[in-house]
Amino acid sequence: MPQLRLVCVQRFVCAAVVVEGATHKPMDGATTMLALGLVLNTLGIGLFCWAIFALAVHALPFFIALNVGMIAFQGGAGLLGALLVGTGSGALMLVVGQFTLAAGRSLILRILIATAFSIPAAVAGYQVALALSHIGVPSPAWRQVFACMGAVCTCCTAWARLMALAETCPLEPNGQAAKLSQPAPATAGHKR
Repeated sequence: MPQLRLVCVQRFVCAAVVVEGATHKPMDGATTMLALGLVLNTLGIGLFCWAIFALAVHALPFFIALNVGMIAFQGGAGLLGALLVGTGSGALMLVVGQFTLAAGRSLILRILIATAFSIPAAVAGYQVALALSHIGVPSPAWRQVFACMGAVCTCCTAWARLMALAETCPLEPNGQAAKLSQPAPATAGHKR
């Protein structure tokens, strides 16, 4: 509803003037969509990068599952059979690798398994970083630099996640978990 203002020109002549209720819009539709788009794009890229780092450990089982599934499909297993065989082989690879890494006593065996899981993660990180760098980096040399940095970061993330599994309790020969000895708490003295 418009506001009325009383304007007096001379002492006895007054008139009512309608002042439109012009509202000030700090942002219009285009500005709002631009700001919302920037925020959502940033969150989306961040979520995508988080997913890449979280799934880096599973690059080798995925590679195994994909190849075994394709071989089964080409061998005549059909779509459902290839999916089942591929999923089973990838899950088996993940379980066997993680169990061997956690239960293995040999440091060399643990390093070999962690390396076998980390190298496909590095290749995946390289490819993802190279694809993302094509979006905003015009120089091919800088694209390669960013792709190599992505490979190193993804490889280190996969290595750290796998080494966290290796620091579990070792098993005793009878199958029981070894009891870690804890120092007895120091007492100040006995009062009687």
